[in-house]
Amino acid sequence: MPRSRIRELADIAMSMDGVLRLYFGESNVPTPEFIKRAAIQAMRDGFTFYTENAGLPSTRRAIASHCRRLHGVELDPETEIVVTASGVQALHLAIRCTLDPGDEAILLTPAWPNASAIVRLANATPVEIPHPLSGGRYVVDFDALEAAVTPRTRLLVYTSPSNPLGWVATEEEQAGLLDFARRHGLWLLADEVYERIYYRSPDPGGPAPSILRQAARGDAVIVVQSFSKSYCMTGWRLGWIAARRDLAERAAQLNEFVVSHAPSFTQKAGETALRDGEPFVREMVARLRENRDFCVDRFNRMPGVQVPQPDGAFYLFLKIEGCADSFALAKRILLETKVGLAPGVAFGAGGEGSLRICYASERSILEEAVERLGNFFAGG
Repeated sequence: MPRSRIRELADIAMSMDGVLRLYFGESNVPTPEFIKRAAIQAMRDGFTFYTENAGLPSTRRAIASHCRRLHGVELDPETEIVVTASGVQALHLAIRCTLDPGDEAILLTPAWPNASAIVRLANATPVEIPHPLSGGRYVVDFDALEAAVTPRTRLLVYTSPSNPLGWVATEEEQAGLLDFARRHGLWLLADEVYERIYYRSPDPGGPAPSILRQAARGDAVIVVQSFSKSYCMTGWRLGWIAARRDLAERAAQLNEFVVSHAPSFTQKAGETALRDGEPFVREMVARLRENRDFCVDRFNRMPGVQVPQPDGAFYLFLKIEGCADSFALAKRILLETKVGLAPGVAFGAGGEGSLRICYASERSILEEAVERLGNFFAGG
């Protein structure tokens, strides 16, 4: 397995003092107190034992209610939802359940590199199709998708809202991806962990479009979700899968041999997050929108930097004029300015020549980082 280029850069940064760490995908805002209290109460109430492989029935019911409220979608909590120990573990289960050794998976990139790595761990082959930039917006290259299909293709993976692009699939694009998967007999895996961080909704915290709204119950569709981004619970390692019942059944079975189940008291805390977290989510998204607008405005003034406007997530993917080695550039920026950014090459095909900045940190950190980067780019 190739080493993560983000971690490679982070290891250098962690040996330095005074670094503004904007390379990881998390806020420096701690988990809300009401969620922490729920976990403590759950432990006091005895939720410290094994649960079902698919997760606590109450947690699955809470997720089903959450999907009904956000998207108007009915899911059977007993057969179509599996609680997982993080979003990345949900990806592991989904990919392991759909690929045999020698199979191929198409992935829309640039994207968080873990999905491509998990495909390799399954002894399958990732085929990366870049998002082209058209009219200031990233789009889906359906012609390239058609050309990439082979007799060994089994799976199509996309992320919306996207890490690192901030791209959000429109309902038309989702319909096109679903039609493509149906015509070619593929599983369609949507990573929607950033769904609540969406800026085109008139209501802060309103969800991005979900493929669940368009898929029929019999479609070979899998949605991977997480509590990490919406509720600042990155360290809690809690997520879920929503999928057709045959896939969900196999994922729950496989869970036994991976982690058995997500921790019981974190599942109860997740229920509280889903039930009581809307005010927190709305406040967080409003703050992130302000951070996005501040950063886009400042970077647009910098020479040689192009900033496609993101519609979701909390990243800017900066296209740097003349950059042929984004890792070397990120390392130079780190050493000279003590600002830690993620190199675009870490995100697969189409990522080279760019840098990713996470703008989920508090404004004072972003203001200092942007000032340092402005001086760097002005000086060449």
